[in-house]
Amino acid sequence: MHDFAWSFIGGILLGISAVGYLYTNGRIAGISGLVSQVLNLKGIINTPALWFLLGLFIVPFMYAAFVQPEIYIEATPLMLIIAGVLVGFGTRLGSGCTSGHGICGISRLSKRSIIATMGFMFAGFITVYVVRHMLGAI
Repeated sequence: MHDFAWSFIGGILLGISAVGYLYTNGRIAGISGLVSQVLNLKGIINTPALWFLLGLFIVPFMYAAFVQPEIYIEATPLMLIIAGVLVGFGTRLGSGCTSGHGICGISRLSKRSIIATMGFMFAGFITVYVVRHMLGAI
């Protein structure tokens, strides 16, 4: 199966999961919100956020067991840590993460989420341009 087919199937499953989580729990399936629910240690086992996040963690291993994708990480561990910290900072600054705004917010036609997602995308475009074309990185 072609990569675009797997991407399409993944997108459908992600959409179904987000809608299912919203309708069964009344909450948005934004990863930053789910992580904050899990980090609130009161009733950690009872929160559906834990099970949703475990599913997000386990499914790629199941996928890899059957499809065995080729994954190359060219960044150093330090760069990955810096990127993670910057994403966390941006998540707090933007009052939500790309999944919360981009998938759940836009589908609900939230103006705030549409503007936030446009900002995420613009920052990503600029970053890729600067890193690849101005700094000469691969």
